[in-house]
Amino acid sequence: MPRNRRPVDRAEKRSEIVEAATTLFTGDGYEHTSMGRIAKAAGVTTNTIYWYFRDKDELLVGVLDDIHDEALSRFMALGSSLLPERVIWVVDELEKYHRLVDTVHARTSMSACIDKWHSNFHDRWEGWIAAALRDSGTPEGDTEPMTRMIVFVIESMLTHPQDDVSKRAIVDLMFRTVDMPS
Repeated sequence: MPRNRRPVDRAEKRSEIVEAATTLFTGDGYEHTSMGRIAKAAGVTTNTIYWYFRDKDELLVGVLDDIHDEALSRFMALGSSLLPERVIWVVDELEKYHRLVDTVHARTSMSACIDKWHSNFHDRWEGWIAAALRDSGTPEGDTEPMTRMIVFVIESMLTHPQDDVSKRAIVDLMFRTVDMPS
């Protein structure tokens, strides 16, 4: 006879599934993680996952949302530190999740929900960069190209990892080159 299990709140169960998926996606990679492994790690059946998420891509978006919300709260704690410091923080943070960053970039052309998440992610962070540039006195006509340049540098450092000294040199040079107060 099956044991009686305590009822679990829907949000709590969803959180347990996302936590298990986060561990497996960041440790073993998205492609090497089956829904069955996630279910086992979360202590649920595979069918249970599908009550919460339409498919593996939607589960990935749930993972990304949780990671992003947590990172955003830590980012806000940086306050008004200088823009180069915040850019380096973003690079360091994204490096922790390099497997997920690679997966998102690889799957945007295959998955509408991942593509939408990725676009929203860029909109939010590019909006923050543009606002920070405006606040620092960057002329309006330079704000968009400078925002793009900063994004390109961040993505380049994720694709071609740098040590801390090199990151600092690249970011400092970028801000000196655009003649912006750092």
